[in-house]
Amino acid sequence: MSLKLTNLRKSYLQGAQKLEILRGINSEIQSGEIVAIVGQSGSGKSTLLTLLAGLDHADDGKIEVSNIDITNMNQKQLTEFRGKKIGIVFQQFHLLGHLKAIENVALPLEISKDKFALEKAKKMLQLVGLGDRTDHFPSQLSGGECQRVAIARALVTEPEILLADEPNGNLDVKTGEQVMNLFFEIVKKNKITTILVTHSPELAQKCDRQLRLQDGLLWS
Repeated sequence: MSLKLTNLRKSYLQGAQKLEILRGINSEIQSGEIVAIVGQSGSGKSTLLTLLAGLDHADDGKIEVSNIDITNMNQKQLTEFRGKKIGIVFQQFHLLGHLKAIENVALPLEISKDKFALEKAKKMLQLVGLGDRTDHFPSQLSGGECQRVAIARALVTEPEILLADEPNGNLDVKTGEQVMNLFFEIVKKNKITTILVTHSPELAQKCDRQLRLQDGLLWS
């Protein structure tokens, strides 16, 4: 799926002061392209990702996913669209501690009432090298294993767009490299349109293209 951003704006109120985070983002990302978004802390990278995921609303502008304007969708439509088309990998993993690895991965499928949820989750955990850890809780897994579970959960719905926010940010260098090599292998093989927010120049260089978010605008 392709992405087109037109004059995307987002601001927040801090007391009486209005902070403009995104000041008119314009960009196009082609289907199957892997794009890194880089920039300083506080530049709005995560804010942009939450807008693309439909987790927050822009003040102005459009987000078109393969010519479908998601900014006009209501909450129910957005939730359904996100569940079917978009996978999200967070820096903090966001795994549910009371659920086993297989249950965490199966969760988005179960929400959409997929009767093969656990079967698909098991296959996805095998794909990320955790076939022997399906019944372990997040507290019983290492940081690298938790991130692999998070990646499996993002991919189990077979999304057409993958959004990743500093996916190696909580991992040591060696583990981060292993997890991200697996990440790129999967998204390239499945031709998933991917937007990766990162502070890592090495990670950004592995992408097809880099965009810098600076002063509320995207620069190529």
